[in-house]
Amino acid sequence: MSSASTHGRLHLPTRRSAASAMSGADQAFTMLRTIYTVAPILFGLDKFFNLLTFWPHYLAPVATQVVPVSPQAFMYGVGVIEIVAGLIVAWQPRWGALVVALWLLGIIVNLIVLGSFYDVALRDFGLLIGALALNRLATRRA
Repeated sequence: MSSASTHGRLHLPTRRSAASAMSGADQAFTMLRTIYTVAPILFGLDKFFNLLTFWPHYLAPVATQVVPVSPQAFMYGVGVIEIVAGLIVAWQPRWGALVVALWLLGIIVNLIVLGSFYDVALRDFGLLIGALALNRLATRRA
């Protein structure tokens, strides 16, 4: 048996890139932190331009009864909150992930009250679970 073999397994030298040197948990943290920073900021900005969709269609009428503004003005406020949430994830992912998770829960409740877009509510539930996973990974890193 050669000296390069231990218990019948051949160990060959390998070159490891910086990305492959990261643990799976570190890679997951980086991916989740990136998407939960970028997505809320982009969606928040779009609340001002309605390029992806006309966002007021996703708003339950009760929201503008509680906050007496037009649906579009309400969406401007939503946009600001989403941008801030994305920035918090960038700076403090442990806490920002919880902000995003709570925000997604609010969106889910709004869609259920609206009585439509259940597919979006289910998608947002999956995103909420991802935000909680980011929180757990960030807590582990702290």
